[in-house]
Amino acid sequence: MITLDPALHRPGQTLMADKGYRRASFETTLNNAGITLIRPPLRNEAPRPGQRFLRPFRQIIESVNQTLKAQLDLERHGGRTKPGVCARVLQRLLALTTAIWHNETTNQPGPARSLTAYDH
Repeated sequence: MITLDPALHRPGQTLMADKGYRRASFETTLNNAGITLIRPPLRNEAPRPGQRFLRPFRQIIESVNQTLKAQLDLERHGGRTKPGVCARVLQRLLALTTAIWHNETTNQPGPARSLTAYDH
């Protein structure tokens, strides 16, 4: 993506990735573009810079994925075409965003992202 569309990155950017992005050529390409790669070290590697950011960030990603799958039922979206899938995913994200806004604005008890009160 970096070579296909240079507008997708700018020097000084940081990319977080998992262990699958460990090829030296990939990291060299990123370094040449001015992008810092943060990924977990392999067993035989020394600790890598920025490694401390991975665990909390991973927790956020897993939490968002769980919300999308469980609360928004995105695994069974019912879309039959790409535009249909996009519309259904976006409508559910908009509904969750609206619920969070409402819960925070009206000081509802419990977590702001909870949709339990709206589940009928």
